[in-house]
Amino acid sequence: MSRTDRASRVIAAPPATVYGALLDRESLEAWLPPDGMRGRVERWDPRPGGGFRMVLTYLAPTDSPGKTSDATDVVDVRFADLVPPERVVQRAVFEADDPSYAGTMTMTWQLAVAGDGTEVTVTATDVPPGIDQADHEAGIASSLANLASYVEAVG
Repeated sequence: MSRTDRASRVIAAPPATVYGALLDRESLEAWLPPDGMRGRVERWDPRPGGGFRMVLTYLAPTDSPGKTSDATDVVDVRFADLVPPERVVQRAVFEADDPSYAGTMTMTWQLAVAGDGTEVTVTATDVPPGIDQADHEAGIASSLANLASYVEAVG
């Protein structure tokens, strides 16, 4: 059965600034990894049909075994839709031997003006069953908090 996970946050920056951080390699490396992880982009092609490959490394792998190895999650992401400065749709596939992580998860980052800022709503559909829902939603919320800190500091 298909599962949907969501999180949202209002960020004190205009949609164009937030959108730019979604499509900048160095920005993604800085804010996308949730708490307890660091990320490195190995491939980068920021256009519709392009995408990126990110290696996420757990800082304390004994607490959270990775999907790809004991200490890492490797994800290949394709940009399915880019609508500046409103929406980024990503199709993500985890590199994993465990079939509970198989499949393509769609991550939609929707940006909407909210007063002087931007409400960012992340909707993940077709989430693989091996990903715990509470942990996933906490991870998305953590990435959104990192994104807010990142764009509010540079903006």
